Amino acid sequence: MYIYLTSGTADYMEKVRAQHANESIFIMHGEGNTILLEENDKKKSSFAVPRKYEVLDAVGDLQQKGYFVMNNIPVTDEGRPVFEHRFLNRAGAIEQEPGFIAFRLLRPLDSDTYIVLTQWAGPASFEAWQSSQAFKKAHSERPATSPTQNIFSGKSYVTKYSAPVDEG
Repeated sequence: MYIYLTSGTADYMEKVRAQHANESIFIMHGEGNTILLEENDKKKSSFAVPRKYEVLDAVGDLQQKGYFVMNNIPVTDEGRPVFEHRFLNRAGAIEQEPGFIAFRLLRPLDSDTYIVLTQWAGPASFEAWQSSQAFKKAHSERPATSPTQNIFSGKSYVTKYSAPVDEG
């Protein structure tokens, strides 16, 4: 499965989404921009110039509602196997959290930045997860890397988006 992302103004993204009404495309509004996310099993996107990702792990179905959190993590070429191994062997505690909707681990096809995408019922659900013991445990059990093995090529950053509920 693949995920494709594109971004722009809210009005323009609404028009692009309307042009592809038969596709599985979600619209999300963030601080200063709007993105479209297309999930499909084709190696081709409906978008003209998308950011492309392969889905390595998926839990739940993405929905046009709620709150999306993207942890953007730049990883070196040499670090990819280590990073992927860590995430593919995660405890899976997030799935039990109230308000959790979906999870995707996305491998970049045209950059070095992986995305850990989670979808929540709302910001309060995500914040409750961040304050939970399960979160603390999941983020404290990171295996140490050796001083010569830095798997990250840059600093990670988080982007957050709200999804308007489709009417109809």
